[in-house]
Amino acid sequence: MHLEGSCHCRRIAFSCEAYAPVPYQRCHCSICRKTAGGGGYAINLGAWKKSLKVKGREHLAVYRARIEEDGKIRVSRGQRNFCRHCASALWMYDPSWPTLVHPFASAIDTPLPPPPERVHINLEFRAPWVQVRRGKHDPHYAQYSDESLEDWHRRHGLLDGKA
Repeated sequence: MHLEGSCHCRRIAFSCEAYAPVPYQRCHCSICRKTAGGGGYAINLGAWKKSLKVKGREHLAVYRARIEEDGKIRVSRGQRNFCRHCASALWMYDPSWPTLVHPFASAIDTPLPPPPERVHINLEFRAPWVQVRRGKHDPHYAQYSDESLEDWHRRHGLLDGKA
């Protein structure tokens, strides 16, 4: 699915081809919540990196989160791209998956398909004020689900295989 996105101040516009375009997974980790979360979470989509086209690239900045594990601080490999003027979160890139880019659903201007379920991940890190929706179509995970973004889309018949 072809996606168009932008930052709030419109200095940056981007497009990409998404193989996983349904905004189903709500991440409550402190990184997503604090850098891109509206509602206490962020939602990433899956797209092909080679299809990413950016206008206003000079206005981009990158944040690499500090992660504390076992009392030690490390810098995340994930590169969260955002507008250095309005701070809109745009997409995340991780060199661990060099062919992929993960746009934030909140930055997408193209109408996105509604998800058949909303998967809540990293709930052990959620903010105490966040009331997580509970229902038949709201699976919950303390950390991550074993099902990948691609596998979830495939299981629901929503995978867009175009490259």
